[in-house]
Amino acid sequence: MYDFLFWGKKQVLKKISSVFIVLGLCACASRGIRTTGGQNELYTETNEINVVRHDDFRVGVLLPLSGEFSKQGNGLKNATMMAMDDINDSGLVLQYYDTKGTPEGASIAIENALNQGAQMIIGPMLSSSVQAITPAAKSSGVPVIAFNSASEVLQDGIYTMGLLLDEQVDRVMTYSVQQGRTRFGILVPDNNTGIAVARAAVKSAAKNGAAVTTIAFYKPGTTDFTDVLKSMTNYSSRSSRLNQMKAQYKSQAAAGNAEATRMMNKLNKLDSYGDVGFDAVLIPDYGATLKSAVAMFGYYDVFSPEIKFIGTSIWENTSLNKESTMRGSWYPSLSRQNNTYFINKYTELFGERPSSLYSLGYDAVALASAISRSGTDNLDYKITNPEGYLGVNGVFRFFNNGYNQHSLDIREVRDSGTYIVDAGPRKFTTDTGLVGGDIIPSQRPAIYGKNPATAEALIFGQPLSQEVVTVY
Repeated sequence: MYDFLFWGKKQVLKKISSVFIVLGLCACASRGIRTTGGQNELYTETNEINVVRHDDFRVGVLLPLSGEFSKQGNGLKNATMMAMDDINDSGLVLQYYDTKGTPEGASIAIENALNQGAQMIIGPMLSSSVQAITPAAKSSGVPVIAFNSASEVLQDGIYTMGLLLDEQVDRVMTYSVQQGRTRFGILVPDNNTGIAVARAAVKSAAKNGAAVTTIAFYKPGTTDFTDVLKSMTNYSSRSSRLNQMKAQYKSQAAAGNAEATRMMNKLNKLDSYGDVGFDAVLIPDYGATLKSAVAMFGYYDVFSPEIKFIGTSIWENTSLNKESTMRGSWYPSLSRQNNTYFINKYTELFGERPSSLYSLGYDAVALASAISRSGTDNLDYKITNPEGYLGVNGVFRFFNNGYNQHSLDIREVRDSGTYIVDAGPRKFTTDTGLVGGDIIPSQRPAIYGKNPATAEALIFGQPLSQEVVTVY
């Protein structure tokens, strides 16, 4: 049986300030609370929710409530408070700590949370912060449910609610293979997100019996893809091939050969001719960058549906149905089984439409409540329940290595919007999906826009050293 986390429309909307009544420190506040010093940095702990009892399940919530990522951090905090309103669990206590979006802030936050008796940690948001708190959490035996979207920092006891790039890439590539696409080109930014996507793509292709034939890198944020796509699409050789074919048919057409005339009419409409080496292109970007890239493919005679464009959930941040070159494209998104309720209530309470990231905060608190109600022993065993849990984004579950699996829909871009063409699972089977492991490519891809030796070392071997941030 699943532990059902979603309670639905059973509560009257009310202001958050009237719901959470205890703002002071709890009975164990006599333990040391470390501060960062300075008039403007007096504390990292912000408040707690609910009346404290000796048998309460205490959860430390570590979020960037100030600093560069404070908007996302406070959005997640709002969602966790909304979840507390819905679940009405008197035995669950949330304690908030500001990580300030830095590893140093996260280290102080975890120290304070543990000193105040936290039995589980929700957050942090950034991979670098997760890495910073891991030693303290592991040594204390306190499980972590973070929100990071990179997999490198995950391990036993360090889980994430975040939508991992590995899972997104595998979901859309697996669906593409099922639809007959077996050779993939990858166009990625020249940063750690690009490397992470390339790694995931090569891994998924190997799992599905397909191949990544080409990987091209571009400067992050650029809208000029002229040079890299000219190389990626083998335009020079394809252009030469076109000229050879035109020369071959020209004299035959002049002599009255009807078939040669038909071929000349066809070739005169092209700038190049021949196979580009892939039948699908994965582009994990959005906005003007995504639109410019797909448009430039057309300049080099690469069009849908012959070549299928696919992406990640980041595509949800871009209006795509007005782009004729994008129609028929596929990308994964979190299932929205119960999401309308979450969006409507969040919008009414906080005056803005929530990012899909925030819904993960709601589900994390609901998960904590489900665990709390079943007893707080064997937390890791309960967290990794193979049947998973049901939240506002559909079902999800965790694995022993910290990876997760969500119910991801595949959406197709059409004239009037995006439509689900392959719904995510409503329950999980014993299949564990793509949860890490070695990369075993069926062939080494051609690499453009980056030194091939450097790129191969990063994709097939070396760990990532910088932050990977997914925009939901």
